[in-house]
Amino acid sequence: MSDGPSRVGVIGLGNVLMGDDAFGPWVVQVLLAGYDFAEGVTVLDLGTPGLDLLPYLTDLDALVLVDTVRADAPPGSIRHYRRDQLLRHAPQPRLSPHDPGVKEALLTAEFEGRGPREVLLVGAVPAQTAMGVRLSPALRQAVPIAVEEVLFELRRLGRPASPRAEPGPPDVWWEAEPARG
Repeated sequence: MSDGPSRVGVIGLGNVLMGDDAFGPWVVQVLLAGYDFAEGVTVLDLGTPGLDLLPYLTDLDALVLVDTVRADAPPGSIRHYRRDQLLRHAPQPRLSPHDPGVKEALLTAEFEGRGPREVLLVGAVPAQTAMGVRLSPALRQAVPIAVEEVLFELRRLGRPASPRAEPGPPDVWWEAEPARG
């Protein structure tokens, strides 16, 4: 057993039907296809939760989120935000079902005394988030970079992932071509 945090969550956020917004789910699927995780590490694609994100981060020691982020940078740029940076400003009203309730869930868990001590958001700047089921070339190139960032954070936390002897393809079902009869 490692001396790192006992409960770590890796959560991909995003709508797989909105182009680059599928970045978080894409990264999660690559991680699940290629790595085995230490005991106590949970890796999940949660879509676009609001406060229903709360049960997934309550009582975690550390949380790694993967999502698209708004930033003044070229598409595909990776940005990192720690807990204090995420919570520096008050939550804004959710304008659509796409807007995840990350700040609200973190603040609620913290208020209850059950929030993660360590939080890292690995974010990618999207090229487009219009209806569609394909990542842009810029975000497709950013996926392996984000995977490495998540793996690095798990190592830093003392909960390293192990590469699978025979990794499979990521289960990105939303990009599959429909069957023709």
